[in-house]
Amino acid sequence: MLDFVAMSRRLNNNTLSGPFPSASANLSQLVFLDLSYNNLSGPIPGSLARTFNIVGNPLICGTNTEEDCYGTAPMPMSYKLNSSQGAPPLAKSKSHKFVAVAFGAAIGCISILSLAAGFLFWWRHRRNRQILFDVDDQHMENVGLGNVKRFQFRELQAATDKFSGKNLLGKGGFGFVYRGQLPDGTLVAVKRLKDGNVAGGEAQFQTEVEMISLALHRNLLRLYGFCTTATERLLVYPYMSNGSVASRLKGKPPLDWATRRRIALGAGRGLLYLHEQCDPKIIHRDVKAANVLLDDCCEAIVGDFGLAKLLDHRDSHVTTAVRGTVGHIAPEYLSTGQSSDKTDVFGFGILLLELVTGQTALEFGKAANQKKGAMLDWVKKMHQEKKLDVLVDKGLRSRYDGIEMEEMVQVALLCTQYLPGHRPKMSEVVRMLEGDGLAERWQASQRADSHKSFKVPDFTFSRCYSDLTDDSSLLVQAVELSGPR
Repeated sequence: MLDFVAMSRRLNNNTLSGPFPSASANLSQLVFLDLSYNNLSGPIPGSLARTFNIVGNPLICGTNTEEDCYGTAPMPMSYKLNSSQGAPPLAKSKSHKFVAVAFGAAIGCISILSLAAGFLFWWRHRRNRQILFDVDDQHMENVGLGNVKRFQFRELQAATDKFSGKNLLGKGGFGFVYRGQLPDGTLVAVKRLKDGNVAGGEAQFQTEVEMISLALHRNLLRLYGFCTTATERLLVYPYMSNGSVASRLKGKPPLDWATRRRIALGAGRGLLYLHEQCDPKIIHRDVKAANVLLDDCCEAIVGDFGLAKLLDHRDSHVTTAVRGTVGHIAPEYLSTGQSSDKTDVFGFGILLLELVTGQTALEFGKAANQKKGAMLDWVKKMHQEKKLDVLVDKGLRSRYDGIEMEEMVQVALLCTQYLPGHRPKMSEVVRMLEGDGLAERWQASQRADSHKSFKVPDFTFSRCYSDLTDDSSLLVQAVELSGPR
């Protein structure tokens, strides 16, 4: 028989067998009795210790309910005697529930933190994205225009140091051009267009910007990005460190003759693409040396194309304001306001004369005893008198090919004929500059001049501009519209 004399007894896991000791009911001082995991048999005395545990006795707990295997008072758990002995099922169940709750809480916290981090990343990314309409923090949807980048107004403010005068590259009828640097170090030219708040609606502006962005050619200035707000219109272009042809013609050392011929061909090919290979075709309306830029290899890059249409939001190509520069504007455009690809051809002819003479048409018109538009009249006179050497830029001295120079002057004169229908197309101009068909075209032109019945009495191109001033309301502005990037 078992002896119970102490306040508590732990006899669990001892493979005890036989009937349950009935004497345990008489031990009034016994506080805790643990007979779990033995092989005792019933019956169980009616009065046991205040706390008892007989779990794991199959002959007793197998026939009684689980509550009969525990005391009614709070019970200390019965502990293993060695590492191979398991904890009671209730302790295991509670432990598993605690682990599950802790694991669930941890997963929940991780999920909440992940969602918060994801939301923060999305918010910061959205904040840093190039939002189209943002100067007044208006909540307006972005407009996708292919590869053209959309800038926030404040981004371009920061890039140009708030459009500081020290970053001003050029100004004119279309607006002001500023040098800028993006956060990644990319140098750009930011053109801040005039009349940004009145030049048509948002949809029309976006359509014109998209049209410009689709004109891709090695001799055309690529549109890098844009920004539009309720009061601003800005275009972003790559920065051209060599500036414009106009600035280089005035610079030192002077452009050599080979470079001038390469510039003429490159600019001609760019205009050819706009007129005959681009859909829809684009009329530049202000072809001149100031709007032809030079890349790092001094290749010609035509800029500012499409801007006249961009600012003239009307269904017709006839505009109330002539957009161009004195000395470059075709006579029919100046008198009627109607532009065509032949008005660009006229401007290109003047560009060729600027390359030969080293002077811009505007500068020539400001010289002493000269009138606006007089460059073309002077060139015609020198050509008729066979004094072409007088035309050549003094900076070239004798370092040029006389035959090539004369051919370029002839192409220029063909491009600047008074009647638009007599002028060649740009595809023909490019072929003539390449040496194909110029002699035949020039001879045909001379024969037509000697036999045609139509005459323009006492016509000189300087008369077209005699009543104009640099700030004439008919012109956007008779100065360089872009300047170097």
